[in-house]
Amino acid sequence: MGPRELELIAASGFSRFPPRLPEQPIFYPVLSRSYAEQIARDWNSLSNDTGFRGFVMRFEVESAFLSRYVPRQVGAAEHREYWVPAEELGELNWHIVGTIKIVAAFHRGEEVDGGLRS
Repeated sequence: MGPRELELIAASGFSRFPPRLPEQPIFYPVLSRSYAEQIARDWNSLSNDTGFRGFVMRFEVESAFLSRYVPRQVGAAEHREYWVPAEELGELNWHIVGTIKIVAAFHRGEEVDGGLRS
């Protein structure tokens, strides 16, 4: 997740993910923290588009809702993610349990989470 998305999540009280952009037809929540950190560190924090910052978010979704999606492996064994169509993201937001938490932050490939670990 980049800083602009993080601002929109914060504006929602850390309760909702923002709508996807037209060029983002799928929301891809990943199933492991290590995979999420890899994306934030090796992709988001190295991109000028995100101001060289990437964030790892943790959230829970009601299992009854999530059961409609099948986890997909998109690379190595740990590279598992759900594919939620953009038009269903609003409904997913209603099934988030608790709040969305920042659990790690990266800048230019280096972890700078400032004690966010939980």
